[in-house]
Amino acid sequence: MTQILANMHVSFPNLGSSDNIFKTGFDIDNVLFKIPGLDFNIYWYGFLIALGILIAMIYGLRKSPKFGLNPDRVTDAVIGGLIGAVIGARAYYVAFSFSNYVVDGKISWMDIISVRDGGLAIYGGIIGAIIVGGIVAKIRKLKIPALLDVTAPCFLIGQCIGRWGNFFNQEAFGDNTSLPWGMFSNQTYSYIAEHYTDGSVDPSLPVHPCFLYESLWCLIGFIILAVLAKRRKFDGELFLMYIGWYGLGRFFIEGLRTDSLYLFNIRVSQLVAGTCVLVSIVLIIIFRSLAKRNETVLYVNTSESVRMLAGYTAKVKAKAEKKELSKKLKAAKETGEGITDLTKEYEEKFGDSKKFNAYIEGMARLILEKEENESLDKQNIEDEKIKEDRSLIIEDDTDESNVNDNSDDNNTESEDE
Repeated sequence: MTQILANMHVSFPNLGSSDNIFKTGFDIDNVLFKIPGLDFNIYWYGFLIALGILIAMIYGLRKSPKFGLNPDRVTDAVIGGLIGAVIGARAYYVAFSFSNYVVDGKISWMDIISVRDGGLAIYGGIIGAIIVGGIVAKIRKLKIPALLDVTAPCFLIGQCIGRWGNFFNQEAFGDNTSLPWGMFSNQTYSYIAEHYTDGSVDPSLPVHPCFLYESLWCLIGFIILAVLAKRRKFDGELFLMYIGWYGLGRFFIEGLRTDSLYLFNIRVSQLVAGTCVLVSIVLIIIFRSLAKRNETVLYVNTSESVRMLAGYTAKVKAKAEKKELSKKLKAAKETGEGITDLTKEYEEKFGDSKKFNAYIEGMARLILEKEENESLDKQNIEDEKIKEDRSLIIEDDTDESNVNDNSDDNNTESEDE
């Protein structure tokens, strides 16, 4: 396992033509802060991963209604997915570096469950999140392909931010480079000197900051998926795009890294990444073809989705109305005007949980009725348009027939003459 050094000095020797803070270097510590009174450190690595997860969750929950999903139910699936992601990421990493957790012929279980110093594999995290999150989603009656589309940009957000934890640990770097952003630190020197005794990588020279490459690649991927979200042809397409995009970048970035996990002589992540790219391309082509042939309707446009979101929308509106009515009631108490009517209205709608729930259900029914009426009006407009088009076609055919008949009569007269 990588030994993390505190107070590391990091520099970018090739960056700039004169002395600057990047060229001369600066000190970093992988510890964000220590909890006073306790011998417990909060690491940048864990903090940045948690921050990435938090921002991803906020983004995903706000976007989920646009995919036809109830954010309340999505939250349950996300929590399950996070648990599965941590377990899967650690299990994947341990499985392909198991010898590091065997000490004197015995398995060190404490080292296996300790993730505070690193040791998480993203592909294991994705697999774990899909399995556990998918089970919870099934229980909560969520459309899994649509949910995967919600989570695809979220994965990229989390990875983009979380990768900077590797910077503070000075890990996930590559072999030597003369590029301006080539990085050097006492940690990179120690790791390379220990693991590359054959001289294939020089510990005294700058190395590729692979964590930076991957962070930027994920940022670009997030922007692309955010733009393409409205153009997807089937549920699950964004997730397949994510798998393909991330796999494409990871395939080349992994080839630079000095800390890859191996299966025999093959870099595991490179093998998985290449497979993901090919599989995602094939599946997108197949499913797009099927969607076009079968005129597939996105889940957000189905009646099931409308019913699910009606309850959530009603709940949000009811809470907002309750808050606004509370403000009016508070203001009325200060002035003594209109307090009786406002108190009566508040008690009727929000007096207790039973009344509140009944009010939400009533509002949900109104929302559904409105949606159904709008859908019916839209269908009637389309039917009227079809009738008009048919009438125009019939009129055109009649006119053309009359023209032909007149032409035949003229020809007959000419023959008679």
